Amino acid sequence: MSAGIDPRPPRCMRYIHLHAIGCVASGKREDTVSENTSTPNWPGMQFGVMTVSDITQDPTTGKTPSEAQRIKDTLTIAQHTEEVGLDVFALGEHHNPPFWSSSPTTTLAYIAAQTERLILTTSTTLITTNDPVKIAEDFAMLQHVSGGRADLMLGRGNTGPVYPWFGKDIRQGLPLTIENYDLLHKLWREDVVDWEGKFRTPLQGFTSTPRPLDGVPPFVWHGSIRTPEIAEQAAYYGNGFFANNIFWPKEHYQRLITLYRERFAHYGHGTPQQAIVGLGGQVFMRANSQDAVREFRPYFDNAPVYGHGPSLEDFSQMTPLTVGSPQQVIDRYAAMRETFGDYQRQLFLIDHAGLPTKTVLEQLDILGSEVVPVLRKELQVNRPAEVPDAPTHANLVEKIYAGAAPRQAVPGANRGDNLTAGSPYQDAAPRSGSAFGAAATKVGA
Repeated sequence: MSAGIDPRPPRCMRYIHLHAIGCVASGKREDTVSENTSTPNWPGMQFGVMTVSDITQDPTTGKTPSEAQRIKDTLTIAQHTEEVGLDVFALGEHHNPPFWSSSPTTTLAYIAAQTERLILTTSTTLITTNDPVKIAEDFAMLQHVSGGRADLMLGRGNTGPVYPWFGKDIRQGLPLTIENYDLLHKLWREDVVDWEGKFRTPLQGFTSTPRPLDGVPPFVWHGSIRTPEIAEQAAYYGNGFFANNIFWPKEHYQRLITLYRERFAHYGHGTPQQAIVGLGGQVFMRANSQDAVREFRPYFDNAPVYGHGPSLEDFSQMTPLTVGSPQQVIDRYAAMRETFGDYQRQLFLIDHAGLPTKTVLEQLDILGSEVVPVLRKELQVNRPAEVPDAPTHANLVEKIYAGAAPRQAVPGANRGDNLTAGSPYQDAAPRSGSAFGAAATKVGA
């Protein structure tokens, strides 16, 4: 670790991560993959798309969509993600132009109502500037309205001014990340929370509502581009680590993922191969690779993020950006596990830099019909049986309850403040004494 940051918050108990299931006793997987569709019969990996919600001028027409149009188009893209057979749609969080996604859970809840199978997640949720209490409530609610098709990726973001906008100090970015996730972790696992930290007011007798669906918190990915402390934090809790490898050479992300896997094992969650890894990526495809390069070049050259820098050719060589034929994309991404090991989630960035919605939908069609079905097949080959399947609500519930009925939180009659009335839920043991003020009686004191 660097910078002397300890991922373990003060007085924070360790929780053992509940792995997804999917391995059979013979040591071989017995999953099947359809010949002509990308429907995920194989649960080992999830494929999807992520958006940063940028509103960017199309350099070929000079037109910039309105916020209203870009939001509408993103909803169309999300629905088409399911229609072509992909598994995941991820939405970023930003609080400044030219981005529109300031409230990801609102958008994802709408998408949940329009889809049936799509897993909805973020890329990322700002753990530094959001109140952990609100994160706990919002994502538990998203779990319920989506029927368990929700998880989240936590990150610090890349917009420095967002910290003072929300009353935070950017110099405290890592300590905020550690403390806020400590609280979020507790809020989903303890019905009544007494908590005190450095960066927000204390909580006495607080219950986050609604409780997680079936008593199982949303799966958490810790996302990072460059920070080893985030890999350490993911490993400490046994959560997933998402390396958003869209900007830097593979060797950089290889070091982060290797650190995460090693520390995951160190903290007792399993072997390094059992760690849960996700990767980012960028693609643009046409049947003819020369056509793909010619069409995408003006968007690359003028993109706010990496335009006016390295050439398209140099950037493609240094990063996972692949502009070419579907077969070139297949070859590039099928080889990712040679560098990073077997992993569970692959997200593609395909809708940025001013690309027209029609073009983005065409990219989804190619992913769903030509690329992802082949990747599903190729990435099954020689995949060790100990490698966990991609995390879903269903397999986490099965792991916890082993076929028994999962928890359904039913509140009891109380004042509503939890301070003197004991547990607010009928299936929980009553608390001893008060949890607040001078009359508080602390168990074990």
